[in-house]
Amino acid sequence: MRQWQYKVTFLTPAFLGDAQQNGRWRTPPFKALLRQWWRVVWAADHNFRGSFDAMRVEEGQLFGNAWLVNNFRKSLVRLRLDRWSSGSLDGQRWGLREASPPQKVRHPEVNQPIGPLLYLGYGPLLTKKATQGWATVLKNLFAVASGEAATLTLGIPESHPNSEPSRITGGQNDECLRRALSLIHLFGTIGGRSRNGWGSLELTPLEGTPELDSTSLPLQDWRQALTVDWPHAIGKDEKGPLIWRTRQSYSGWEEVLKELAVIKIALRTQFGFPTTPPPHANVQERHLLSYPITRHTARAWGNTWRLPNSLRFKVRRDPANSEKLIGVIYHIPCCPPPAFRADGQQLQSVWQRVHALLDELCKPAAQRNYGSIANSSWKNAMPNQLRGVQLERLPR
Repeated sequence: MRQWQYKVTFLTPAFLGDAQQNGRWRTPPFKALLRQWWRVVWAADHNFRGSFDAMRVEEGQLFGNAWLVNNFRKSLVRLRLDRWSSGSLDGQRWGLREASPPQKVRHPEVNQPIGPLLYLGYGPLLTKKATQGWATVLKNLFAVASGEAATLTLGIPESHPNSEPSRITGGQNDECLRRALSLIHLFGTIGGRSRNGWGSLELTPLEGTPELDSTSLPLQDWRQALTVDWPHAIGKDEKGPLIWRTRQSYSGWEEVLKELAVIKIALRTQFGFPTTPPPHANVQERHLLSYPITRHTARAWGNTWRLPNSLRFKVRRDPANSEKLIGVIYHIPCCPPPAFRADGQQLQSVWQRVHALLDELCKPAAQRNYGSIANSSWKNAMPNQLRGVQLERLPR
């Protein structure tokens, strides 16, 4: 087997859970991340017209399966980490750093300021009573700290006698995996609350490993992508890829996540709720961003259905200054599963307004009018907080 080796470095803390839900370096999350982005590469290679079932066949042949009739197999791709140790960020270290936490932010629907890290990390992060008010703490004993690194080795077969179709082994498969790894470097996050930027990582090829390819992206018109119910492409519109970055760069990950928290609060709360008490009789616009929402269930979807947010956050190094960090926002559009019976026009309208607000934040603060937002409580609370937020579209 050929071996590729990468240095994996976390730029934000990662909530990777072992059997006790404590942060630990383990290979299964990395394999899941590789499969996730391999599927996106597969979809792009089939011009976004391949069927989900066909993709699953090839995925099962490459990464192992127990469901293909007469073709069960182990994974042809092997992963190994040079360490399986616990993360170095424990509750005590978290508490020491929290002595000077990022400034709290406003939420139009909450009567008091909230912690931005808690907002983006609720679940792995909790609050508890401290000597000077409430403090944000780790739920479990450990997390993987920002700056921690390990060596990830991939074993890739030269050939396999039972491989069908031929793309499963050889040079074509090498290229698919290399592109998937490149997408992980650009957009990959891992662990709990990773869609909010936690667990942002970067890959550095070590000696003898092919360089990553950041020249091409799997882009599809976002309206067309919304007709498919699995994440298979990064969206694009008439202006280009649906990828934004913070124009300002920061010395610490806490400041980046604070800005991303302000942006996420703005994107979500622009969609208000009716004054009638929940559960709401009809599915509301904000439900289409992600579901469930605390204290705002929809009667048709109940308390147990889950709809993950397809707008994702990532923290990267600033290309102009590797000592600083930026926040990246990107959209992988897809529609809810058929059981949700989501209204296609409503879904498109919601995401169009999300894109419009992100584009509005690319303008100087004095030139923003937020004309598409009718929520009066939002307009009273958010514009001042957004004055310091400045985004720009990224070519990739």
